[in-house]
Amino acid sequence: MSTTSTDTPAPVLVLVPGATGAPADGGARFHVADATVPQLSVTDLVATRGDGVFETVGVFDGRPMNLGPHLERLARSASQVELPEPDQATIAEAFQAAVDAHDPVEEMSVRIMLTRGIEGVGTPTCWIHARVSDDWSSYRAGMRVAALDRGLSTTIAETSPWLLPGAKTLSYAVNMAAVREAARRGAVDVLFVASDGYVLEGPTSTLLVRRGEEFLTTPVSAGVLPGTCVNTLFAWLHESEGRTVSEELMTVEDVVGSDGAWLLSSTRLAAPIARLDDAELPVDHDLTAQFEKVLKGRA
Repeated sequence: MSTTSTDTPAPVLVLVPGATGAPADGGARFHVADATVPQLSVTDLVATRGDGVFETVGVFDGRPMNLGPHLERLARSASQVELPEPDQATIAEAFQAAVDAHDPVEEMSVRIMLTRGIEGVGTPTCWIHARVSDDWSSYRAGMRVAALDRGLSTTIAETSPWLLPGAKTLSYAVNMAAVREAARRGAVDVLFVASDGYVLEGPTSTLLVRRGEEFLTTPVSAGVLPGTCVNTLFAWLHESEGRTVSEELMTVEDVVGSDGAWLLSSTRLAAPIARLDDAELPVDHDLTAQFEKVLKGRA
């Protein structure tokens, strides 16, 4: 068994030179690479400009969740930043190769990275990195969240498309700065608020709010990332549970006065908001556990 010094299974790296077309050298479309040695050029525009897009996919007991929707979102993000269209079939094969090469674990985080490539060359760089997922159990039990101003309005998609609303880019410095600010406030995560007063999303997550038997999320038209997890839960809630699901602009007060709220992500899954700034929110642990089963493909 391949492991690190802490007995955690070693990560797996797959390079995908065929991510946007046949490799120029006629070589393989993808191959497993040595994750312990440098593989990225310092002149790659992802290193010098943060110029690229990515997706993170949760894999549970060896089964990827929502790989198709993640690849479709990767393609949308690539189009927004004017990267060549990714070959989703090739990337899906490379993704499975990474999962197969990794030692079996219960929860895995697999990241797909697509960059503009080495400056002046014009050929994108793509790789897939699979590793054991972090322990998110404390987040799934309920977390304290800080509401932070994003400084942009919910009309950004219409008025300022060059700011790439709804694109999952690798320019994450602002998102990580927000998480650090939340920590200074005694919180572990962030709920961004638009300049016109409506809640948006987390730095790495999608908002889900319960109001009675109705479940709500922020409209994609407000400039948030289209959530794969919320789509999965919406389908289950509506088709299996007969609940009403919809998109709606909501304020911080709407979230605080709700019957529960979660931040959803592909590896963290459903993390209940137990406290938003100084306000306590109800936490339904049984429903959260059911959400977790659905998002792991076990329901």
